[in-house]
Amino acid sequence: MPAKTPWIAEHVDHKDGFLSKLSLYKALALIALAQQGKQPSPKLLENYIQEFPKPQLGELKDLQALRMQPTQESPLVVTQTLAQLLERDSVQVELIPEKKGLFLKHVEYQITSQRFKISVYRRYSDFDLFHELLLQRFAYRMVPALPPKRMLKGVLTSTSEREFIEGRRRALRRFINLVARHPFFSEDELVKTFLTFNGSDVQNKLRDAFKKAGDEFMTCKIATQAKEYLPADIQAHTVGSDVLPVPALASASSTWGVLRQSLKGLSVEFALLADKAAQQGRREEDDVVEKLNLFLDLLQSYKDLCERHEKGVLHEHQRALQKYSVMRRQMMSATVQPKEQVSVEQLESRIVQQENAIMTMELRNYFSLFCLHQETQLIFTYLPITSHILGAFVNSQIQGHREMGEVWNDLRPKLSCLFGGNNGIPSPLLMPQKGSTKTTVAFSSN
Repeated sequence: MPAKTPWIAEHVDHKDGFLSKLSLYKALALIALAQQGKQPSPKLLENYIQEFPKPQLGELKDLQALRMQPTQESPLVVTQTLAQLLERDSVQVELIPEKKGLFLKHVEYQITSQRFKISVYRRYSDFDLFHELLLQRFAYRMVPALPPKRMLKGVLTSTSEREFIEGRRRALRRFINLVARHPFFSEDELVKTFLTFNGSDVQNKLRDAFKKAGDEFMTCKIATQAKEYLPADIQAHTVGSDVLPVPALASASSTWGVLRQSLKGLSVEFALLADKAAQQGRREEDDVVEKLNLFLDLLQSYKDLCERHEKGVLHEHQRALQKYSVMRRQMMSATVQPKEQVSVEQLESRIVQQENAIMTMELRNYFSLFCLHQETQLIFTYLPITSHILGAFVNSQIQGHREMGEVWNDLRPKLSCLFGGNNGIPSPLLMPQKGSTKTTVAFSSN
């Protein structure tokens, strides 16, 4: 039977290493069939409609010895791969045309989550509140920054405004995708509310979701034990151009007609070159620039997190210790010099309160380090995206140069009409070839 056991395990439905009750019964029935000398298969079970065959399990102690133990992974370790993070969700952010005018009034966005299969409408103020609540809920994790709300006054034009709005839309899309794919943000009620709530009072719903949850330190099961999972070394530290001259025309009037006709004939190729360059730009905008901006946003959020850790938790802890030291000195002075009993008791009570506050801050500090360590792993998880960015850039350049090279090759024969003679233009391109007194145009295929 041992040789058949792996086959049985492969053909029993399981999810994430767990069996349902029915799957367990089927597995035991297949084991019973194997013990009877039969080749186990799911079709055999179809004959047992009333009752599955019962296996011989032997002694209970032997069965306990064979009990599978689930793999215990450290909660400090972030095990998700980049592919798994990207598969969590893909959120589209589209601009809803404003009917009240061209310039900024109340720009609205349609947010579509592939994970939740729903579209909702949000304004920048909704993003702003959501960002603020994320910072409060996950004070010790990377929260990407939002793009600015408005451009500087005095520089608005119809063109710059459109570019600003489009740039902000792209930045908001990067922001919400980083949040929706974050291993700890994505399952939070605050994020689910932002991506799915379809009512008009979304900001009140976001506030309610935050009030129910509070900050992560208060809801995480291992927050107060974070120190136990931190490595010792982490606990010990805080954390070219063409330089040739342009030839002058010797006689403009005598060559203008030829030049005009020749350049007019080349307009199709140059327009095609412009189209190819624009296509390459659009291709690299999505495949290279946008992904690079996504990664830069992630790095900036990590930098912001480190600064919040240094300026927030550590700074508050140091201030609390200083305050505690002052209280202790006051207490020592009160015991030496006779004072009212009520004043001494009040001072003792304040010292106890301060000691409790310091203990809580120390726990928060360790939890902050714990989260910072996880977020650092998340940065390294995203690192392979740089190779995808570089690969997309190289492929785009290869494709773009190949397409433009084909246009240039088609254009080159047509350039001969511009150099039928020197046309009074002294140029280094006009070079006499050996063995000939005729001046020809020298082109390089390189």
